[in-house]
Amino acid sequence: MAVNNAVLIHRELISRITKLFSDGELELKVDRIPLEMRPRHGESSRCCIYKDRAMLRYKIMALLGFDIREEDDELTPLSHYVQKAWERTKIASEPLTVVDDVCSACVRTNYVVTNMCRGCMARPCMLNCPKDAIGFDAGQAHISHEKCVNCGICQKSCPFHAIVYVPVPCEESCPVGAISKREDGTEKIDYDKCIYCGRCVTSCPFGAVMEKSHIMDVFNAFRCGKKTVAMVAPAIAGQFKAPLGAIMGALKELGFDHIMEVAKGADMTTANEAKEFIHKMEEGQPFMTTSCCPSYTTAVKKHIPELLPFVSDTLTPMQYTARLAREMYPDAVVVFIGPCLAKRHETYCDPNADLMLSFAEVGSMFVAKGIDVAKSSHIEPDPTIHATSRGYPVTSGVMTAVKTKVADRVEVVPMLIDGLDKAKIRELKALPKTCKANMIEVMACPGGCVSGCSVIANPKVAGRQVGEVVKMTADRTL
Repeated sequence: MAVNNAVLIHRELISRITKLFSDGELELKVDRIPLEMRPRHGESSRCCIYKDRAMLRYKIMALLGFDIREEDDELTPLSHYVQKAWERTKIASEPLTVVDDVCSACVRTNYVVTNMCRGCMARPCMLNCPKDAIGFDAGQAHISHEKCVNCGICQKSCPFHAIVYVPVPCEESCPVGAISKREDGTEKIDYDKCIYCGRCVTSCPFGAVMEKSHIMDVFNAFRCGKKTVAMVAPAIAGQFKAPLGAIMGALKELGFDHIMEVAKGADMTTANEAKEFIHKMEEGQPFMTTSCCPSYTTAVKKHIPELLPFVSDTLTPMQYTARLAREMYPDAVVVFIGPCLAKRHETYCDPNADLMLSFAEVGSMFVAKGIDVAKSSHIEPDPTIHATSRGYPVTSGVMTAVKTKVADRVEVVPMLIDGLDKAKIRELKALPKTCKANMIEVMACPGGCVSGCSVIANPKVAGRQVGEVVKMTADRTL
């Protein structure tokens, strides 16, 4: 996720909550966080510090794991929600909430005439408008938004570029039209359409679309003395300037009893997906797509059912690792640590996984607890894991692993779908009739999991670091 002020506020809130929990003062002082972050005579980012404080309060509610619309009384203290978090036994089925007080209610209008309009004699904007939505007043063009259908012809016609397109960022970024406005102008999410790609989270410049965090549920496991297992996604190798072994050591310092690499599950995914690919090719199926990205497979189920027969039935690395974790530690709380919203939803759906922490959440928790990842004690990575399994989080990583297994049996004609947007969704819909490849890797995030909506490192840098880990694993010098 690109760093901006909304992201920095999010990270600071997680760090403050973690620090208060570590000090045993969360219930006592959680209500003071908005006041401390926006003191009476300090600067505000909205109209006043009181609006800012309300914004921070609702963001904290989301981090405590609550949907903002669950609130019955605005005067209910945050400490009450902390207590409710300690008492809950289930995490929310849907992982997003829109913070109405943060949502700026972006205008519905997409095309606006700016003061660059010269009121020219040609008036091509008015003459080319198919809905007669443009008029002139005192030599300036204006758009009647009751008539406008947002076709954009006026913008293309204006010789002075005086008409601009103003998007609603979250709606514009959603590849499947799952977010839209309520009557009051704030945004709502249609979970019948949502594919959990997280684009709305990263695109909102106000940070109004938030994940309902599981940090309180993880803290509750710590405070109750339950054994905990951290399953770390391979993409974590690119998130910190530290060796993989040190990152796992830092998670141990954070409080986890056992650390498991999800790359171990990727070994199983590679083997099973390779067998499935060979079987389907021998049966005459024209192509098969990978199944590791839950955002992609959700998109197929909800929006591209014609593609469903071609999607691999193999489980994801997280699902295989969760099975192993449940077998090895049957009474432990199993926590997946990963890069994106889709994996949070996958955690909810998997019977063997309990909770999920994002890389962003873990990074903020390290800061709060003063853990220097690079100086943490080293936990030896699993030497039995294949090098290609640690390469899963970058584009072509899954395909490379599977191709290695099938190359001597079947000729692979590869195709990559690197990131899902509206155009790529249309491309996927056409695949059953147009596809010339036989193995297709699909990743919802451009660049792969290192570009997930909940990462903290620059995706290009993270990709290089993951590549170095793959090389070291191949050399067995990790």
